[in-house]
Amino acid sequence: MNSTVSNLERAHIIELIKNGKRIDNRGFEQYRNISIKTNIITKANGSAQVKLGETYVIAGVKAEVGTPFPDEPNKGAFTINAEFLPLASPVFEPGPPDENSIELARVVDRGIRESKTIPTEELCIIPGRKVWLLWIDLYILNHDGNLIDASAIAALSALATAKIPCIDVSGDQIKILDEKRNLNIKSFPVTMTFSKIDEQIILDPCLAEEEVQSCRLTVTITENGNICSLQKGLNGCFKPAEVLKIVEISYKEAPAIREIIKSMVK
Repeated sequence: MNSTVSNLERAHIIELIKNGKRIDNRGFEQYRNISIKTNIITKANGSAQVKLGETYVIAGVKAEVGTPFPDEPNKGAFTINAEFLPLASPVFEPGPPDENSIELARVVDRGIRESKTIPTEELCIIPGRKVWLLWIDLYILNHDGNLIDASAIAALSALATAKIPCIDVSGDQIKILDEKRNLNIKSFPVTMTFSKIDEQIILDPCLAEEEVQSCRLTVTITENGNICSLQKGLNGCFKPAEVLKIVEISYKEAPAIREIIKSMVK
């Protein structure tokens, strides 16, 4: 992506970091405010809008009956896609998904998949024949940094409040009923992204901070304390001690963030 921060602003951000400050006056380990609204799209099976500071993401879940993959005949499946709308940032351009939107979708997907948030075997209708397929679409409406965490929260919130039709199975025949049921959400993983700026580690970078970061690390932690996903971005590197520090901060901050999400999707 092209930069939206001038050289003077870059120097200012780095100088603030050196002096133990951030451009928005947060602490180095402090998240921005999180706001979640669910069931905002009437035609979706589940949906959520998330604001993380000024970053704004919408997630929608659509369910359809389909055929299972040959290597997993007794499991349903889900797919996550991300779209960067041009109105969200002057650096987003119309066209097919670029490497940034593909990476975003993959990181969010990995956190949900590896945490076993959705027991896909419960999406099976007729083994080898019919399963539920879930399409989770992410739309970036305003980009002010840390799209990964905002998108992960949106996807999880949409899934946690999604409803799919009950199905009556008779032999090889199925009948989709008017009655609906919730998805069985087994885990509430928390995804947390850290940036490295001038040898300092900060949590939840805003867009201006992302412009001067040398590298990025995203950690996803399950409720039982397992790290189920790690994703490094950009060309810089983290020292082993820095990775351990990031993990330590993640363990400390994840429970509070998880409770915020849970309280807003009830």
